[in-house]
Amino acid sequence: MERVQVGASKKYEVLIGRNILKQSGELIAAVKKPCRAVLVTDDIVEGLYADKVEESLRGAGFSVVRFVFKNGERQKSMETFSALLDYMAENSITRTDLAIALGGGVCGDLCGFAAACYLRGIDYVQIPTTLLAAVDSSVGGKTAIDITAGKNLVGAFHQPILVICDADTLETLKPETFADGAAESIKYGVLTDAGMFEAFSSGRAKAEIEHIIKRAVEIKSSYVEQDEFDTGLRMFLNLGHTAAHSIEKLSDFSVSHGHAVAVGMVIVSDISVSMGLMSAEDARCIRDTLVMNGLPISTEFDGRALGEAALSDKKRAGDMLSLILPEGIGRCRIEKVRAGELSELFSRSKAVGIRAETD
Repeated sequence: MERVQVGASKKYEVLIGRNILKQSGELIAAVKKPCRAVLVTDDIVEGLYADKVEESLRGAGFSVVRFVFKNGERQKSMETFSALLDYMAENSITRTDLAIALGGGVCGDLCGFAAACYLRGIDYVQIPTTLLAAVDSSVGGKTAIDITAGKNLVGAFHQPILVICDADTLETLKPETFADGAAESIKYGVLTDAGMFEAFSSGRAKAEIEHIIKRAVEIKSSYVEQDEFDTGLRMFLNLGHTAAHSIEKLSDFSVSHGHAVAVGMVIVSDISVSMGLMSAEDARCIRDTLVMNGLPISTEFDGRALGEAALSDKKRAGDMLSLILPEGIGRCRIEKVRAGELSELFSRSKAVGIRAETD
């Protein structure tokens, strides 16, 4: 089992291995005295893993109640958040108790935000069951829900006390769900690690998935340690995300996060080429690698629509917004742009305003 230390304001470990869900109770008991725990999961993950995790928790001395919600991004809402808070109160969860997120990014964000708010903050553990959650959302303490105006606009920074990543859970993912995680992993490669990018461009990623997860966590934790509250360097992790969040919003979340990030990376690559910051060859390599990993490289929404939707982006500061632009594979820069310029910048990309394609 691999261990990565995250040195945020609250230090914790990310544990990565195979067949470790059955040890989750004892692993959590090593960092949290057995108490009452609310296990939060969705209606798909519940049937796959909840019984195994609950059995392990009870075996380690925890008292467990289970909150199950309907799968999907639309459930990362004020309604589900409120229902979870009510459930925690009705089941007498106290300040010394624990919440456990078992599932993908929606579950982790929802459970983490509830843990941040309930009784002004209780401990929580992340057990990601998707590649996207394992390499990204389970680490770093960002928790949030969506509202009508946009994605992740209501949330809090609240670090978990432990992350348990069982790579065996990735075997049950649909190809398109695995591809969502591939998009975020490729993002880390474009951002700072050409070796990780090459694992995806050469088709080796699935065979090296535990190493991929560990490396992604190491990269993310290094940014979190330097900029926990996302005011500077951590913004680099938003590569492709400004356009991606617009795509998600405009599609009413029918386009998944990872798929939207893939298109977002193509868009900012095209912008970089237009500005003379990146070679057309590197931009083409990014497109080809995304296609190879089952990801889209275009969107039906045009530059104007994407730019207007981005006006509610949570990263906006006054009239300015930080756009992350690649300069090559493994190297990026932060470019401050006016919000009103986004439509024109997005329109420079050949990825916008056409039917989505993957080949």
